[in-house]
Amino acid sequence: MHASPDKLAAPRAFAQLPLSAAMLANLAQLGYAEMTPIQAASLPPALQGRDLIAQAQTGSGKTAAFALALLSKLDSADKGLQALVLCPTRELADQVTQEIRRLARAEENVKVLTLCGGSPMRPQIESLQFGCHIAVGTPGRLLDHLERDTLDLSGLKTLVLDEADRMLDMGFFDDIAAVAKRAPKQRQTLLFSATYPEGIAKLAAQLLRDPLEVKLSAAATQSPAQIRQIAFEVTENQRLHAVAQLLQHYRPASTIAFCNTKQQCRDLVEVLQAQGFVAMALHGDLEQRDRDQVLIQFANRSCSVLVATDVAARGLDIAQLECVINVEVTPDAEVHVHRIGRTGRAGAEGLALSLVSMDEMGRIGRIEQLQGQVLPWQGLDTLTVAPGGPLLPPMDTLQILGGRKDKIRPGDVLGALTGEAGFTAAEIGKINVTDFHTYVAVARGIAREAVKRLSLGKLKGRKVKVRRLADLIAGEE
Repeated sequence: MHASPDKLAAPRAFAQLPLSAAMLANLAQLGYAEMTPIQAASLPPALQGRDLIAQAQTGSGKTAAFALALLSKLDSADKGLQALVLCPTRELADQVTQEIRRLARAEENVKVLTLCGGSPMRPQIESLQFGCHIAVGTPGRLLDHLERDTLDLSGLKTLVLDEADRMLDMGFFDDIAAVAKRAPKQRQTLLFSATYPEGIAKLAAQLLRDPLEVKLSAAATQSPAQIRQIAFEVTENQRLHAVAQLLQHYRPASTIAFCNTKQQCRDLVEVLQAQGFVAMALHGDLEQRDRDQVLIQFANRSCSVLVATDVAARGLDIAQLECVINVEVTPDAEVHVHRIGRTGRAGAEGLALSLVSMDEMGRIGRIEQLQGQVLPWQGLDTLTVAPGGPLLPPMDTLQILGGRKDKIRPGDVLGALTGEAGFTAAEIGKINVTDFHTYVAVARGIAREAVKRLSLGKLKGRKVKVRRLADLIAGEE
């Protein structure tokens, strides 16, 4: 195994890579100006066919790094499966599929399928019968397909393990090994992981051939200059209420508050909701449907605060995240860098606030050492309640009974709201269509009226059942 120097690769143009003219034109159209550090370090060897172990976290550009490598080898005239991407969660698999589809536009008719648990098996089997070039899925569901002989890996050229450390955390080691065993030995394997727990070396030894190790320091892959960090000293009794104080003072439109345990997530959500904040929890005990609904509401700006554990939040890439609050300091300094790296994206300034007890001072020292900078401190007594009334998210989510299975498309919903219902396009936000439900974000002030008008009108020529998702959840509880 060869290790590349742990330093920031110089920015480089995609044009320097052996990519087709059509692919370079597509990259330019998608706004990929130059390679990120992980792309610059991993793409040249990956395009040469080398196996790789690459250290990269969400938001570093890793998806494009492995997508470009697997697309470069793809023959779209061959209808067989040629690339397989393993992901820890359905959300990450969906994001990866979307990204690969965007990058694959340069080629004719590249078919990409998502194969994850939590979705019915039959539609996946039917889709596979029509042929598929690239499959993206979770290890358990992919193994199910292999055991039923509905997935054939005999023509596989590239195997990608995305967020391998997270998959190991979730106990997928044996499933990953079983999937890889059914793939041809003469394949390229690309392993991406944010951290390197012991299991990664064991996995790499089993699955990779003479891999090149691409390791960028946590500091190199982040842009701390764009992230304003402040630490606040707290006692254990002050901790949860201090989160509300931070939110009232800084008034961020969207915040992820990181807790070290599921119980602390639940406690904090209770405290914030009692004070009028629209806050939701994301942890390992949630059912898949509840998890999906929470993420939809946070991503479409109907929820101000997502209270999450590190394990539950891995693989999330939320655009326009204004603030990260470390409700507790993580014992792992690299995890801290991953947490705060979710804010301050795409040139925007991010805010990272940490609540620190006396017992956690040693952890802060390790974080400062890793980042090469000292954190500024502030007292809780400097926080005031900013004017503007309660901090409410700008949007509210409506749930429509009916989804992909009913042939509903986002354009149908937008058309119904801006047509017959009479709302403006500016009042409508993100529209998410799942198999059986459709979720649409509307401006908070029009939510109840939108429910009324949509219920009175028709969608795709028929009446539909519409509810405010918040009312539905409150009713269930």
